[in-house]
Amino acid sequence: MSVAAPRQRCRGWRSSSSAMTRLMLGRTLERICKGVLLLCLLHFLIMMILYFDVYSQRFDLFSRFNNGRNGSRNNVSGAAGSAHHYYYYNLSRPNATLASYLAPGEQLVPTVQPETNQTPLPKPLPPCPEIPPGLVGRLLIEFGSQMTMERVQKENPNVTEGGRYTPPDCRPRWKVAIIIPFRHRENHLKYWLHYLHPILRRQKIDYGIYIINQLGEETFNRAKLLNVGYTEAMKDGEYDCFIFSDVDLIPMDDRNLYHCYDQPRHFAIAMDKFGFRLPYAGYFGGVSGLSKKQFLKINGFPNEYWGWGGEDDDIYNRITLNGMKVSRPDVRIGRYRMIKHERDKHNEPNPQRFNKIQNTKNTMKKDGISSLTYRVIQFKRYALYTNISVEIGKPPPRPIKG
Repeated sequence: MSVAAPRQRCRGWRSSSSAMTRLMLGRTLERICKGVLLLCLLHFLIMMILYFDVYSQRFDLFSRFNNGRNGSRNNVSGAAGSAHHYYYYNLSRPNATLASYLAPGEQLVPTVQPETNQTPLPKPLPPCPEIPPGLVGRLLIEFGSQMTMERVQKENPNVTEGGRYTPPDCRPRWKVAIIIPFRHRENHLKYWLHYLHPILRRQKIDYGIYIINQLGEETFNRAKLLNVGYTEAMKDGEYDCFIFSDVDLIPMDDRNLYHCYDQPRHFAIAMDKFGFRLPYAGYFGGVSGLSKKQFLKINGFPNEYWGWGGEDDDIYNRITLNGMKVSRPDVRIGRYRMIKHERDKHNEPNPQRFNKIQNTKNTMKKDGISSLTYRVIQFKRYALYTNISVEIGKPPPRPIKG
């Protein structure tokens, strides 16, 4: 055998191997091309489906619009003088949908703008803090300087008509009606408003001030006037807290917060009149506060205490007999100054008060807010307070001694 024969066999094997490689490469490229073509076809089919879907929606919209417009022309030709307004809506706006513009009767109507075009709602106010940060603490109270309503009004520009105020920067925890029994105390009222309006504003209280003025010169009845104040304030606003205050008592510390508590509150526990101490354990006079629920639970205040004294002790009895306790501030905070004055005429001490106090348990269910009668003569809003002048009747004749 010659040497050339193996060489020829080697060359033949190499040529057949390269041919096999080219064949396999060609088949691979063919498969890749088929795959790409299939993907392109699938993409094309999806695009066509989407296109015809959108086109059909737009065509349906315009056909409805044209039908409505043609119908309106027929209506106009048949009924002269009637006016119709039609609107075009751009469905390309964010969040726009066809259903939001079509009424059930196939007529286009204006709808609420999408949220993206609406004016943003104001953020809700936070609740007012339990201890407002702007309190001063101990105050200097004096009654020597001349006081006028004009001066007090200039000092309190944010107080609205009727003596109303609401904090602008927070949501108050209570809506408070401050009720003052009144007769012939105009000078005292000026000082009270001068000091109390700034204090109440610093305390972040939503409040209204009601002066309950007893007309005529009959015997004064403080507790009945307080019942009238509660009733009239409830007609005037949605109050849930009531502070009952004599007009001659001024707090000496603005940390003595004028709102309601879990138990009935006695605020004026340390008057200068009593040497800045509580005169006796059951004292509930001067300035006190009850929530609406607490007030109704005791049937309000007694109506039959004509003249000075006794009604506060009766109220204290009503509170304890109904399972509640009196709450009080710290003695260093509950300090008050009283405007000095002579005893009012027709407000002499009630000689029957001691007998009435002993019978509170028997009388409180029938004598109170449930049995209140009176007549409003004038209801007038002033810049710094609301005045309610009333007739409350006459005291019953006293029993003859003997």
